[in-house]
Amino acid sequence: MISVIVPCFNEEEAIPLFFAEMEKIRKKVSHQFEYIFINDGSKDRTLEVLRDLSCTNKFVRYISFSRNFGKEAALYAGLQACEGDLVTVMDVDLQDPPELLPQMIEMIEISDIDCVGTRRSNRKGEPLIRNLFAKAFYHLINRISETEMVDGARDYRLMTRQMVDAVLELTEHNRFSKGLFSWVGFKTEYLSYENKERVAGKTSWSFWELFNYSIDGIINFSDVPLNIASFVGAFSCFISGVAMVFIIFRALLFGDPTAGWPSLVTIILFIGGVQLLCIGIIGKYIGKIFMETKKRPLYIVQETEKEVNRKVDLK
Repeated sequence: MISVIVPCFNEEEAIPLFFAEMEKIRKKVSHQFEYIFINDGSKDRTLEVLRDLSCTNKFVRYISFSRNFGKEAALYAGLQACEGDLVTVMDVDLQDPPELLPQMIEMIEISDIDCVGTRRSNRKGEPLIRNLFAKAFYHLINRISETEMVDGARDYRLMTRQMVDAVLELTEHNRFSKGLFSWVGFKTEYLSYENKERVAGKTSWSFWELFNYSIDGIINFSDVPLNIASFVGAFSCFISGVAMVFIIFRALLFGDPTAGWPSLVTIILFIGGVQLLCIGIIGKYIGKIFMETKKRPLYIVQETEKEVNRKVDLK
């Protein structure tokens, strides 16, 4: 059986389109399917659409959160709930091409790989600034982290049960799935495809949210920013020490002809800025530690298809 995990946030228009396309694929393969939609605190009619879909198709399941917990929590909930021998994660907006799924299934079945991932060969249609920042992120993270992340890689992938169980063992609160999928290891091959536009609705990812998400990825998989903060602090101390010796010798040899208050203020502001930068980096790591120590659940379930089906049966 293949489990299809689909996070949803305000996707009432896209869900029927996605399901129709996936049903075409399901009928072409010999495997059983189960769909697990995760309603991540949607404000539109996403939950109603999922209820109707589940009532008319017994192989459609859903999990509805009590509020918006984010895509990472939705992915984790889906992985916990799935029962398939093979598990795929897909976006509901059809930017992850369903037509690749049969090829992904075949690749896993005829070889010894544990995962078939997908990556975009280009980012046509995306804003230039987002494209540049994305390339810069992958270049940076692969330079400072031991966990390799493929440029353009999507969450869309097909995994064996063994790999899914390994990912579920990582119970950390601060999650970055692209990094977690790479960190657990297992042999992975990638399929490339042309970038596709959304079929309906609007993306819930703003540039600022993507930027913060990339910062979380760097912090979750590298301690290099802390090393940079330490280096900057040591370098500032060294430069300050050299400047102090120079000023003392100049005063002893030539006196102190100028007051120098503008340069002094500039130096103080510069050193203060460096200190605040380093404190901010350290504070970001401490904040992550703080969230981990709370041991709060990643998500809270308000409703699943089981409760609705039970009510229908009682009637």
